[in-house]
Amino acid sequence: MVPVISFVGNSGVGKTTFLEKLVPVLKARGYRVAAIKHDVHNFTVDYPGKDSWRLTQAGSDVVILSSPSRLALMEDVRDERTLEQLAEMVSDRADIVVTEGYRGASALKVEVSRRAHSTVLTARLDDLMAIVTDHPFDLNTPQFDLDDAPAVADFLEQRFALKPRRQLSCK
Repeated sequence: MVPVISFVGNSGVGKTTFLEKLVPVLKARGYRVAAIKHDVHNFTVDYPGKDSWRLTQAGSDVVILSSPSRLALMEDVRDERTLEQLAEMVSDRADIVVTEGYRGASALKVEVSRRAHSTVLTARLDDLMAIVTDHPFDLNTPQFDLDDAPAVADFLEQRFALKPRRQLSCK
């Protein structure tokens, strides 16, 4: 199984912003990255009038959109998938899985903390492997600046002994 790291923190601290910095660093180093975003709301990726929406409205349980460069699967589910189930779905196509959210999952956590929002951590210390922050915490846990995605990538490479797999050809 590939490493799964959940980036957690209070709303508005910059989890997505930090992942937007980290993912390109990992990609530049040759890694295949899967990103999983947890949303507690009932989100919609297809919208009224689009073919995918129309097929869902017609009663399809699963709708797949496919093009030469992109694939999307939408499925109405009765129960939310666990992070482990979602990570397993992409593990053959990724070297590392980064998530935003999943505070309660068993994955290791990187807490993103910004002084303007809170100085209280949301992750359990047992799961916390690093902190990305603009203020220091009195903990024996690696801490990184909010703008230092390369250092976090170095940390993840060392922690999980990551080696980029050869990119698979789509031909």
